[in-house]
Amino acid sequence: MKYVVLAAALLLPSPSFAAKAVEVDARSHTCAQLAQFIRQHKTVFVRVGFGGRSFRYPPAQCRPGEMWSTTRLRDASGKQCILDYACVYDPNSYYNIP
Repeated sequence: MKYVVLAAALLLPSPSFAAKAVEVDARSHTCAQLAQFIRQHKTVFVRVGFGGRSFRYPPAQCRPGEMWSTTRLRDASGKQCILDYACVYDPNSYYNIP
């Protein structure tokens, strides 16, 4: 019985492990502010137009089937930013095999 309780405790998601992504509008901040926001909050969703990009600063990890990469977007002044730690689709991941 204690093994069932232990297994249930390990399998249930914990609020301490699941970080909720903070949403930021890219057109409201500069490149430096966006980079600082990603480092500070660890899990950030940057809204760009209709869609957006997901960023997870280490030690946070991307979701299964994603990998870290760099991405380009425009900030509030129209300047192009190159930001690290973007979680993008990983075609080589075994999670994405049809």
